[in-house]
Order: sequence, then C-alpha cells, then structure tokens
Amino acid sequence: MIERAVILSTGDEIMTGKVVDTNSNYLADKLVENGIDLVAVITTGDVPERLEWAWRTAIAMSDVVISTGGIGPTVDDLTTETVARIAGVKLVRDQASVDHMKRLFASINRVMPENNLKQADFPEGAEIIPNPLGTAPGFRLPVTLSGHTSELIVLPGVPREMKPMMENWVVPWLQRNRGTDKIIAMRIFQTFGMSESALDQAVAGLIKPDEARVGLRASFPQISLRLTVEGQPGEAERKLEELAERVRGKISEFVFAEGDVSMEEVVGRLLTERKLKLAIAESCTGGLIGHRLTNVPGSSNYLLADFVTYANEIKAGILGVSEQTLRTAGAVSEECVREMAAGARKRSGADIAVATSGIAGPDGGTPDKPVGTVCIALDSDRDQVSRRYQFRGTRDWIKLLSSQVALDWIRRFALGIPISESALFRR
Repeated sequence: MIERAVILSTGDEIMTGKVVDTNSNYLADKLVENGIDLVAVITTGDVPERLEWAWRTAIAMSDVVISTGGIGPTVDDLTTETVARIAGVKLVRDQASVDHMKRLFASINRVMPENNLKQADFPEGAEIIPNPLGTAPGFRLPVTLSGHTSELIVLPGVPREMKPMMENWVVPWLQRNRGTDKIIAMRIFQTFGMSESALDQAVAGLIKPDEARVGLRASFPQISLRLTVEGQPGEAERKLEELAERVRGKISEFVFAEGDVSMEEVVGRLLTERKLKLAIAESCTGGLIGHRLTNVPGSSNYLLADFVTYANEIKAGILGVSEQTLRTAGAVSEECVREMAAGARKRSGADIAVATSGIAGPDGGTPDKPVGTVCIALDSDRDQVSRRYQFRGTRDWIKLLSSQVALDWIRRFALGIPISESALFRR
C-alpha cells in the first residue's frame, strides 16, 4: 500500500543554484492530488556517497521514492548505478531501449554516441518506464532495506520528458497501489485580484477541515485555491461540487478559471467563442501580452496585430498618438494609452484593442510618475476605458503584472463585466 512518499532531486546544477528545481514542485502537486502523504523533498548533488545517503534516507522514510535526474549518458549521471548498488543487483542492458534511442537519433539524422548506451542499462528486475520524448527511460524497482520495502521510481530530470511519464505511467500506478477504494476529487480555482492573505481570510471558516483540504498557492501573478476531497466514488464528486459552490459564492468576482488554466487561455477561449478580433499596442510590456496570447494554440483566430511601440516617434508615426499628447501628458499617461489603443484598432480593423505604457524601472521614475506607474487602455465600439495603476516590484514583475491586468480587462470585456469594477492596484 502506497501512503508515504519522498521526492529525491539530484544534480550539481540544482545544488549550485544554476537551475531552479521546478520538478519537485510539480511532483509534490501530483502526489497531493492523488492522496499520497509527501514526507520530504531531498536534494543532493552528483557525489556518490551523498547520493547513496540520500537514497537510503528516502527509502527508510517512505513507501515510494520518486527521483528526477542523474540518468543521462555522462559520467556525472550516477542515479542508476547507485540504485543498483543499494539494491544489491547488477545492471542489465535492455535492447528495446537501445533500439528506441537509435530510432530517435536516426529521426534527426545523427549518429548516436556510444555513451548513450548507458541509458539502456537498468538494475536487474526493474520495470522500465518508457520515455517517448527522449533517450532516458525511467524505471521502477522495489528495494528492501532493514526489513522495510520502498518502491523506487526513477525519472529523467528534463521536465518536458518527465511530466508525460509521470502523468501517463506513474500516476496510474500510484492510483492502483494506494490500497483503498476511495478516490481523490479536486477542484482548483484560479484567482486574480486578491492577495494570498486576503484570499485566505475570505474563505476562512467556509470549509471545515473534515470536509476537505484547502490549499493556496501563489504563482505570480495569480493565486490558486485548491479543494481536495477524499471519499467513495460518486459521493466525493458530489461533496466537492457542493463545497465548490460555496467558494464561488464567496469569491466569484476574483475567479477567472477553474482548473489548471492560465489567464491567456481563458482570454483566447472567450475571444474565439465570441468571434472577437483583438489588436494590442505595447510600450512598457514590450510584446509580453502578445507573447502570452500566442503561446495558446489557435491564437491566429483572434489576434490580428501586436504593435510594440517603445519609442515616442513610433507611437506617433504608427499609432497616430498626437505630438501634443506626448508633449503635455507624456507617454506614460491615460491620454497616451487611449490614443495608442484607438490607433491600434484603427490600423488593424480589430473589434477591441488594449494598450500599455509605463515605467518598469529600475530607473526612469519621477515624483509624479514613480517606477511602477503603468497606464492601460481599452478601445472598442462599446467601451473606451483607461486607468492608471501603481505597481511595485522588479522590472519583470511590473511587466508581468501589467500584462495580467491587460488580459483581465479583455476577459471582462468579453464577458460583459464592467472594467470599472477592476479596482486592483488603482492609484
């Protein structure tokens, strides 16, 4: 029965801070979703004795250890041989894995280096976990130390390879081996417009601890609220929907989506459904709004143009911002962004246009317009709206937050929600 888990993340690049360990965050989420108690996350570098200590410690604490990293073809990839040594078994070569690697290299017209064969060596008795996107298959191996058995699941460290393997192989295996007929039902609310503490306060007392687990996760610029219910099939889903309705009734104005969905995905869906065409005029965000929207497949259905008009002469020459506006009100002003949005809509023929201009810092602020001053405008036949905001944070945070507010404006427009109700960060 699988009840307790340890995540083991390996690699000198993680220990030295060269790479951020996003794998552990992802794996922790998946374990919680499936009702597995995460006991610890252990991170260690590519040093044999430290790796062995980490594995032995993880095994002693858990029913399952999920590791990422250390199964590449180079000399510092030591996970597989370390696991074999601890288990007291030899390494054996899997021909199917060799053939898969050769096909991958042939598909890109390259000769496979000999050291890649190392990735086809597995501890004897291991069950291989296919990796359709890369050359490093994973594996599962039960190991018993001091009378305690733990299942060791070894995955690659590359997120785009690891995540499908976790979703398609490991999660179903965990669900089969939890040792209970109860299921885990979960609902995630994506919110924007409240701080984490304010959101926590808003839902305090709404759900009792014996009804569901409530978790908050800040992932700037949005905050997720997650409800998790464990119960019998049918009953768990019914109870979850009842609790979700309570949450909607309390914070619906701040919820922009339910599920693992981004603001740009929501905006793209709404624009597509309503057959609205969009144009963007960006200054301080430097194309970030367009970048986020074009990350969503199908964005060509609704995005006509993204004018990145950083310099004043380009704002005037391309978007038609008047010289008088730039001279008297300045580029960072509601007057300027209104003209930018109107110009973008006129030039593109879009149904709706949004514009941004601001001071992202760290320099360039004045007493009247300090760093973080951002103006946003929306232009359409129905609405012409502009607002001045005062954001705080680093340059990248100000840019990202500006793009999030602009996207939220588009969402509100598509839903018919007055943008005037969006009072977040207003000056």
